This record gives sequence, C-alpha cells and structure tokens, in this order.
Amino acid sequence: MDRADFVQRFGGVFEHSPFIAERAFDAGMIAEPLTALDVHDALAMIFRTASADERLGVLRAHPDLAGKLAIAGGLTEDSAREQAGAGLDRLSADEHARFTELNTAYVEKFGFPFIIAVRGLTKDDILAAFETRINNSRDQELDTACQQVEKIARLRLESLLPETH
Repeated sequence: MDRADFVQRFGGVFEHSPFIAERAFDAGMIAEPLTALDVHDALAMIFRTASADERLGVLRAHPDLAGKLAIAGGLTEDSAREQAGAGLDRLSADEHARFTELNTAYVEKFGFPFIIAVRGLTKDDILAAFETRINNSRDQELDTACQQVEKIARLRLESLLPETH
C-alpha cells in the first residue's frame, strides 16, 4: 500500500487528523500485512509523541456528543455510527438539554469536547461518565481524553482490519 492509499484509508481514524497516518507511514512504521494492532500501535505512538498543541488539536477535532453537528447531520460517518449505536441520536428533549448543558460546561472548563469511546455504552452510561469526569482536574481529563481517543482509534481500526496476522 502506498502513502496516499494508506492516508486515504486510515487518515480519519484519529478524528480529522490525517497528519498522524502521514507521519506513521513516513517514519516507516507501517508494514504489510496490516493488522489492527500493528497500525494502532504505530498511530498511537505518533499521537503520543505529537506536540501538546497537536494533541489538543486532535481532541478539539472531536464533535460534541449529541451536539449541533449531530443534529445537522455534520458528523463523520464513523462518529455518526458510533453516536447512533449508543442511542445519542434518539434523546428526549430533556436528555438533549442535559447533554448540551454538560457539553458547554465541559468545553468551558477544559478547552476541548468531552470524549468517550461510546461503543458498547448506553446514553445513561455516557451521561454518568460525563457527570463524573467534569469534576476532574484539567490534567486528569487531558490524560483521560487522550486515552479515549486512542481507544476510539483502536475500535475503528478493528472494524477496518483483522486484529492479527
């Protein structure tokens, strides 16, 4: 697989951040046969060694959960599928208002959106995590958000590639 094909296929695994796939490929970290584990290890290493501003940019590229982009149909295909799987596309008016309130408070406090790997979670699970994590320190939440971004990337890769050789 050449660089353009690799970036086309995996550049969105870390939300709107193709630079991660580009750097992994350019560093010679990608070898065939591609597996979810190997590609994730390479991409996660690039993410972890990116500058603090670049990592923050990756976090900020994520949409609010059940936010304006979701309502307007402006999510990436992966994000829309993930949020729908957790029932975030079917919130009551009161639930939507609570998510909006928490999204706003979270972004004001931390400077990036609340990020959680929603696959396998219900809207109640997500809301409970939201209400707990909003009380974290910025450093705690930055670490947690980065871990969640890596988990989301792993789950996306597992849907694209076999897990092992």
